Amino acid sequence: MPHVDGVTPRWWRDVSAALAWAVLLFVGALWVAGGGLASFGTVADGVTSVGRITGLLASALILLQVLLMARIPFVEQAWGQDELARVHRLVGFTSFNLMLAHIVLVIVGYSVGTGVGVVGTFLDEVLNSPGMLLALAGAVALVMVVVTSIRAARRRLRYESWHLLHLYAYVGAGLALPHQLWTGQDFRVSAVSTVFWWGLYATALAAVLVFRVVVPLTRSLRHRLVVSQVVAESPSVMSVVVTGRELHRLKVRAGQFFQWRFIDGPGSSRANPYSLSAAPDGRSLRITVDAVGDSSARLSRLRVGTPVLVEGPYGRLHAGVRTREKSVLIGAGIGITPLRALLEELPAGPGNVVVIHRVSSRDDMVLAGELTALAAVRGASVIPVVGHRHPARDSWLPVEAGDVDDAEALRRIVPDIADRDVYICGAPRWMDTVVAAARGAGVPGGSIHHERFSY
Repeated sequence: MPHVDGVTPRWWRDVSAALAWAVLLFVGALWVAGGGLASFGTVADGVTSVGRITGLLASALILLQVLLMARIPFVEQAWGQDELARVHRLVGFTSFNLMLAHIVLVIVGYSVGTGVGVVGTFLDEVLNSPGMLLALAGAVALVMVVVTSIRAARRRLRYESWHLLHLYAYVGAGLALPHQLWTGQDFRVSAVSTVFWWGLYATALAAVLVFRVVVPLTRSLRHRLVVSQVVAESPSVMSVVVTGRELHRLKVRAGQFFQWRFIDGPGSSRANPYSLSAAPDGRSLRITVDAVGDSSARLSRLRVGTPVLVEGPYGRLHAGVRTREKSVLIGAGIGITPLRALLEELPAGPGNVVVIHRVSSRDDMVLAGELTALAAVRGASVIPVVGHRHPARDSWLPVEAGDVDDAEALRRIVPDIADRDVYICGAPRWMDTVVAAARGAGVPGGSIHHERFSY
């Protein structure tokens, strides 16, 4: 492909993944060096030794989880929030299962030959071993996090409640540390082991403090962001324009998002992810939001001058990840807004960009006038796909499309779609159908870009 300014190096992702695997392999090597394999003289010692390695791996994975979601720029730009959330979920459930295995195996191993049984051994360890009571409290906190992360439970929780409960993962990781330092022989078996584990905990803590607290606060204070305008785009959709100082130094790209906090009273402490709906111009930032919940509905009541705190920019839905010269932007409903911003940044020229806007009715076409005018200037084409969803099958097409195959529909609209990058934004299940259709139409996985905001 031709040279692309600001492209995100692909090797960043490989390096970050290699570092994570190196941590886990080093944990295993420390266990071996500390006599892990030599501890199988008896059944009890063998069970306990396996319990040790499961606990060590669980600890390392929990800390890697913290690092995954610490908003480290290198990791964030390499993976994007969508993929990070998926990996975070996989690592989370794996670490939780290993933690449970650690508890069971160690207690069973200790109980052999004691005469007090498994329950008695468990109670004795909790009440008498240094740090074990704190470790139990940490395990309970992690159980709560995992239970509320199961899809069936998440659907019953408001985002704000789920997010608050999810913060207990930090509590769980912190409460486990005293137990590991006081009674964990693998932490103290050598100077290398001690330095490694202290360093891993310190790195995770520093990453959270720096990138989730210090950087956002410093950035917000430096730029002094305030609401300058609130515009009703439709009865339920509004645009919020934010201005501040030296916004060109934010290094944000069209298509990316921030976590926004509007300091206007109740609800100010909650951050919500909103993408830019216009390319940054160095003077202002704009988001366009559909009032589908309490947090988004309150934006219509914002007053000019309301202070704004932001975390970001985040996300890989920008021109720096593209692999081709030409692109297709496919958005559903309010999902068209980051794509409208992205259209400003992608290379202009006749036929370079095709925009497909999927809506239930033409009244739902958000920023339709802006999109049409911008497309005319950029040499792009806008193709509305209008109609209610198909009731009999999962499809990105409306019921009016009949039984047209999803992939075939994309090929009919954009015959050369296999030779283009495809950017997708919309509801998660709908995006899944578009991704599958794009793959079916011959688009390589590396040329399909999307961002999820589900939790």
